[in-house]
Amino acid sequence: MDIWDVVWTVSGAGLILLMLVDVFHTLLYPHGSGPVCRTIMHGSWRLSRLSRKGTSSIAAPMAMAAVIVAWAAMAVLGWALLYLPHLPEGFIYGAGVPREADFLEAVYISMVTLSTLGFGEVVAGHPLLRLVSAAQAVTGFGLLTATVSWILQMYPALNRRRALAHQLNLFREAATPGDPFAIDAGHAAGLLESLATNIASVSIDLLTFHETYYFQEVDQRGSLPATVAYAQELASGARASDNSELQFAGRMLEAALDDLARVLRGRFGHAGTTSSEVFEHYSTHHRHRRPGRADTD
Repeated sequence: MDIWDVVWTVSGAGLILLMLVDVFHTLLYPHGSGPVCRTIMHGSWRLSRLSRKGTSSIAAPMAMAAVIVAWAAMAVLGWALLYLPHLPEGFIYGAGVPREADFLEAVYISMVTLSTLGFGEVVAGHPLLRLVSAAQAVTGFGLLTATVSWILQMYPALNRRRALAHQLNLFREAATPGDPFAIDAGHAAGLLESLATNIASVSIDLLTFHETYYFQEVDQRGSLPATVAYAQELASGARASDNSELQFAGRMLEAALDDLARVLRGRFGHAGTTSSEVFEHYSTHHRHRRPGRADTD
């Protein structure tokens, strides 16, 4: 091997390692996301905010697709760089197949192996290369199933957040104006405790499925940033009640809201020293703000 062969091999191994680390932190580690995924998701979100309309609602799905493409690209290029120093001597070519030794040939072999197609026209001949290509095929199959699982996990978490927003809207529409607790106190306390439980689930979803934060709702009824302030009003009203059950439910709801605010502040950088300020910043960033408020960063 000459110096360039060493460079290609080290570079390829580095790309493969980066891809594996990013996939691990994004899909397997319960409270994190990889550097590539985080950069793409956050960058896409920032770019979508430069556009005043039309792109924010599709920014997150497009960013997820970009992350998957980035993982596949790193895998293809990484293994191609591992194969490149061994072309063509380290591979067995079928009859009539030209023996090439350039980068495009290495990329072709890598893509065929990663996709587990295995045309058989070019196969690894050296025992070590055979193990490397087999490892790539296994990685390709695992990457495919993992990304499908990742996509399927996102939408239940999004649906839980939308359901919470709808629940808050329904409560507001059904409640007596000026007195949302003009019903049996025990029943009202149960409703507030249900809200607290659902808010806690959303907080966990944001920690576990970091990418769901970047999904912006088109319909305001399904938008938590647009409705979370009403949950604070309910918590304050319940805490000021003379009924002990309502007071307890109000404290429980307020605690759940404070936990959500801590997640938004600590994980997503929302400004504010109080939960109300954090939620106001959250609402502004997701374009659901009170009339007369400016859209500022």
